Amino acid sequence: MPGMGNSLRAAALLAFVVLSILVSLLISSVQQFGARISHFSNATLAGDEGESASLRGALIYQLNERRKEIIPLLLPDDDDGDENGLPGESGHSSQLDQALDSTLDYSLWKEITHGSRKAHMDEMGCDSLVDMQAVEVLGSGYTKLVVKVNLAGGQPVALKLVNEQGIDMGKCVEDFKDAQGCRELVSYKLKKEIVLLQRLQHPNVIKLKGHCAGDAEGRGGEGGRVTVILEQGNPLQMIQLLQSPWEDRFRVCLDLVRLLHFLSQSPLGSVALLDFQPRQFVTVSGELKLTDLDDASAEETSCRTDADCTLQFPHRNFTLPCSAQGVCEGLSEKRNIYNAYRYFFTYLLPHQAPPGLTHLVDHIMNSTGELKADINQTLEAFENILLLYKSGLHLDNVPPSIIRDYTVMRGMGTSGNVEYRCWPSYSQQGCVLSVHSVKEAAYICNSHSQCNSFTLTGQKTWTGRLLASFRSSFSHLVPDGTSEVYVKKNKAPDTKEQTKPS
Repeated sequence: MPGMGNSLRAAALLAFVVLSILVSLLISSVQQFGARISHFSNATLAGDEGESASLRGALIYQLNERRKEIIPLLLPDDDDGDENGLPGESGHSSQLDQALDSTLDYSLWKEITHGSRKAHMDEMGCDSLVDMQAVEVLGSGYTKLVVKVNLAGGQPVALKLVNEQGIDMGKCVEDFKDAQGCRELVSYKLKKEIVLLQRLQHPNVIKLKGHCAGDAEGRGGEGGRVTVILEQGNPLQMIQLLQSPWEDRFRVCLDLVRLLHFLSQSPLGSVALLDFQPRQFVTVSGELKLTDLDDASAEETSCRTDADCTLQFPHRNFTLPCSAQGVCEGLSEKRNIYNAYRYFFTYLLPHQAPPGLTHLVDHIMNSTGELKADINQTLEAFENILLLYKSGLHLDNVPPSIIRDYTVMRGMGTSGNVEYRCWPSYSQQGCVLSVHSVKEAAYICNSHSQCNSFTLTGQKTWTGRLLASFRSSFSHLVPDGTSEVYVKKNKAPDTKEQTKPS
């Protein structure tokens, strides 16, 4: 069976690659629940028979608890539903099994547990990992290891695996004396993340490209192991971002608000990001994406009084209303908003904001910092700033006559430039800023004492604004059909004398 051979080959290669990058860090395991009891009965545990049975029972209890967390996420799937129970679990039914009904997406559970692939031609499986090449370890945490690899065709992807040397794995083995059972327990975070990535598809959530999984008999992968395959992103570097132009920092905040708006009314209900840190995000082609979902929660907080609905932060506490239904109103949404304020908005939004937009930015900072606005109002405020910024309506105070101070030379570029630096700039060697129009570029040049000319090349930013290069002087003009050079009239060169052939 060539398909099975490729799958086993891919799984074996993956194990070799990870071991070669970081010694003792192995691929995560997702073990078929039906094989669990027989495995535990044969496991060698420390202590006497009574202690062994007690440890086995405690570990199985923990496995069932993790499983309970995933089951509510298995929403109806109209395309499947031919299963009457979770695959691989016949013969080991429990009260939990009996409580399940046919509305759960058993096909998704089967895919995660057994590695079955059902009719999604664009998704990657075990075969996609054959002949891959490891590039680097992107990160490792308590539970997971993230590795960047290039697939056989050269496409870069990120692989998530269980970190066998992580704190979660070490603590579990210390408590239960069962490495394989602990590997399965720890892998439930990966299972949960696969389900959440399936359910919470959004432009600002990392794309799940597929996964390689197998059961205990080796079907679809090696010995029940699973690897999550994700699109490749760049870790969010806050220090680097703080030095970026305001436009790029605003984009990160806007993307974050769009994501939180989606999570407030997702297919799973209102979702809270319990581990809300910049390290949970990456950028893909400049777009912010949430990459770590295992700590996301759609559970509502029950209450009897408003005092039960307190959001506690290091320097602020907020009390929200307890509804007549006995749940805290908007708790997840408000938690996400305030975390966005304290981890992102505070550092990225106000500094170097365009003068015509500062009052709107200040309003966002006040409304989110005091939790006076919900996510709908916050998104509306951000989209309004974007509209004004792209349209140039915030530049009403800049007179159109300002461009009369400049001589324009179309179809020309410059050579022998004398650059000066401004901050923040799109270039570290000079002063390159985004502008809405020639009028704004002239206004900026007039405000810089070193500036005597600027060039527009037609290059644009993500908002559609033009990139303008500002300089002190240049030695001569050169033909360039894509550029326009604007020179202050008192500094304008004699084009006949200074123009040179390219």
